[in-house]
Amino acid sequence: MTITTLSLMVVGVDYQNQRGPARRFEVELCAPGDPVELVPEPKNPVDPHAIKVMSERGVQLGYLTAERAPWIGSQMSSGADVRAIFQAISGKSAIIRVTLDGSDPVLPPPPLPREPEPVESFDDGSGFYPDYIPPDD
Repeated sequence: MTITTLSLMVVGVDYQNQRGPARRFEVELCAPGDPVELVPEPKNPVDPHAIKVMSERGVQLGYLTAERAPWIGSQMSSGADVRAIFQAISGKSAIIRVTLDGSDPVLPPPPLPREPEPVESFDDGSGFYPDYIPPDD
């Protein structure tokens, strides 16, 4: 099965840009669906496979992860028509949606709401009731 659409993490959003607005500030300005550009940085002193992510305003948001950048870079250098849009903010990173076949990326549907798990009754006759601890998501 050929992968043509995927979501990728953008890391380094809390670092400062050398010039212009801070990355975090620029990420906060991005709306889901805004176009972003992927720019290979073969002369990057830390990682020759680095791919920086730029907003539609030309401000760097961060980098693709070191695990994904070599593969995406190889797709780009082999002629794949890579297109990307901003998807969401996720804690200390951002998420972009990428297509490799020249089609315009589309945001994935939002996740379905989860039903809350039933709370078990606890009554051992002592009058003590422990605090509810929600499950980890």
